[in-house]
Amino acid sequence: MALTKVLITVKTYPTISEKYDELVCTAGFREDGSWICIFPVPFRKLDYVNRYKKWQWIEIDLVKNTSDFRPESFRPTNIDKEIRMLDFIDTKGDWIKRKRLIGDRVWYNMADLISAAKDPKVVTSLAIVKPKEVIDFIWKPCDREWDKQKMDRIIANKAQGSLFDEDETRLVFKVVRKLPYEFSYIFTTEDGKKRTVMIEDWELGALYWNCLDEAKGDEEIACQKVKEKYLDYMCCQRDLLFFVGTTRQFHYVSPNPFIIIGTFYPPQIDTQQLSLFPGL
Repeated sequence: MALTKVLITVKTYPTISEKYDELVCTAGFREDGSWICIFPVPFRKLDYVNRYKKWQWIEIDLVKNTSDFRPESFRPTNIDKEIRMLDFIDTKGDWIKRKRLIGDRVWYNMADLISAAKDPKVVTSLAIVKPKEVIDFIWKPCDREWDKQKMDRIIANKAQGSLFDEDETRLVFKVVRKLPYEFSYIFTTEDGKKRTVMIEDWELGALYWNCLDEAKGDEEIACQKVKEKYLDYMCCQRDLLFFVGTTRQFHYVSPNPFIIIGTFYPPQIDTQQLSLFPGL
């Protein structure tokens, strides 16, 4: 596939990796409008000039990820190769540029989307979903630390690498903090079924830690602040859509293999204004 232009619309919260310390799944659109997922990317270990933003076009050397059956899944040919930064899509004019890029690729029925994911002729693993009704935004406690055995192996690998590497950046790199809660939306789509779907968006994780600092360590207040943005603001004051993706492990075995990997929340626009925006 070689050099590919990709508009990044999704960055998930980092997970730990024995090989790369930690990894981020990124996804977006190619120039022809098709979906693409890029994994693995050790995002926080990239040089600063290679740290792309969401809604930025990049040019990156990619190859199909042959270890992943999902057709949208690609990987960098070389994670150390420079990523070329291109145009950033701003939110001017009520997010009109971003809306036009999304176009009509929105799903309104989760049952239909799940069927498309499990159809071997289609295998849809990335999509945009418009909820019919957002019922609630919830959280529940989960493991507060990364898996100890995996972390011990990462530390051992880093220590072993220091015997041979002059560059000590691998040793000083600090793995991202694990979120102590799982956050989810409860919502319906046109099929009428109420679903609880977990969110793994980097934006949410960063918001939680910022709110925790502002709340002086009070986790309940921090979670309530996150809810204020994701429910009170995004759902009530904006036009909310979900970027969703499947996990390879559960793609064919889970009743609903999708998780929410990002949100899109432009301002609400009166239906009388839609004629001003062809293609929306």
